[in-house]
Amino acid sequence: MADVAVKGILGIQILGLLFSLVMLYFTFLHYKRKEYSVETFLFWIVLWIGFIFMVIFPTSLDFVIKDILKFGRRLDFFIIGGFIFLIALVYYNYITVKSIRIKVEKVIRKIALENAVKKNRNEKK
Repeated sequence: MADVAVKGILGIQILGLLFSLVMLYFTFLHYKRKEYSVETFLFWIVLWIGFIFMVIFPTSLDFVIKDILKFGRRLDFFIIGGFIFLIALVYYNYITVKSIRIKVEKVIRKIALENAVKKNRNEKK
């Protein structure tokens, strides 16, 4: 019975390790294609390496999780941490999209004014 539990944990660890290695590879590919800045690349590399560390050594954070933060289980910590991370990413995406929308509107206004001026010139001729 204990062997089944250990195999399940090892299977999850292998799956988590493979996932993080694939994500490290994709992060590197995007950086090489110049789709990521150095800061973005370093952020994701640190995140994936931290994930690998947590997958390989799941009990290494028990001191922080149980003694300092007073969570009963590791899973509670990771679920709450995941929600916080996702909320931060959604907020960052919202701000980025809002900024891009404002820039696109400025460009569209500029093009519309240029077209109106050209049309006005053509009508006067």
